[in-house]
Amino acid sequence: MAGRIGTGNSRIIDAYSIMSTGNKTAFSLVELLVVIAIISLLMGLLMPALTVSRLQSRRILCKSNIRQLLLANTGYAAQNDGSYVPAAMDILSSNRRRWHGVRNDNESPFDSAKGPLASYLDDGRVNRCPQKVNFVEVNPRDNHYEKGAGGYGYNMIYLGSRIWQAYEDQNCRITAKDFQVAQPAQTLMFADAAMVDFYQDGAGYLEYSFAEPRYFVINGEIDTIWDPLPSIHFRHRSHANIGWADGHVDSRKIAEYSGPNPLIIKAARLNLGWFEPLDNSLFDLK
Repeated sequence: MAGRIGTGNSRIIDAYSIMSTGNKTAFSLVELLVVIAIISLLMGLLMPALTVSRLQSRRILCKSNIRQLLLANTGYAAQNDGSYVPAAMDILSSNRRRWHGVRNDNESPFDSAKGPLASYLDDGRVNRCPQKVNFVEVNPRDNHYEKGAGGYGYNMIYLGSRIWQAYEDQNCRITAKDFQVAQPAQTLMFADAAMVDFYQDGAGYLEYSFAEPRYFVINGEIDTIWDPLPSIHFRHRSHANIGWADGHVDSRKIAEYSGPNPLIIKAARLNLGWFEPLDNSLFDLK
């Protein structure tokens, strides 16, 4: 009996010894704070890299979306005697048809699943740019309503119409033919696009489906007196994805604007502008 009691006491002493040893090897509060500080420092170093990686993946996905639009328009032209898709064939009349969709009436949104490029797109719809943009909701009956373009704009002036010759209804229905593009690798077809929302004090963007060149074209001549508002949106870290008529996609950096137009300066603060060169040469058919 005494032996058993002695054995029990021994086990109690051993357990106490283990607990005491454990207490000696535990982290102190200071050591814990040091570890937390190191982890925080590492996270601080890693987060910018993770952010850049995430933005880069969005830019790549955006390029893929634009490439689909290029292929769709090329396929459309192949089946329509070389003519590219009309950008807005009835914009001066009923205003119900766009390159990105159609609508039954002016009270309804554009439906890209019924648009002229639907049968040439993977899922029948225009994919949205993965880079989140603060697009302001606009009533479909509003003249500035262009929702459904996915955040992309089409070269309406030179490719999607012939309004560069004259701003008339009939010229909205006639488009450029693929063989008329002298330098396809240097002719913009689609681009990241938006329009500054001046109706909300410039706080957000209007969804816009056209990529405007640097200058207006009136009766076939460049007009340098009036400035169009820029619609190319440099949403990818001051770069915009540009899709060219030959099918390739690249990124261009926003150009510095030094003109007197306060509206363009205000738009530039929202990363809306043009890339170099600041003229119409990379939009034109020449």
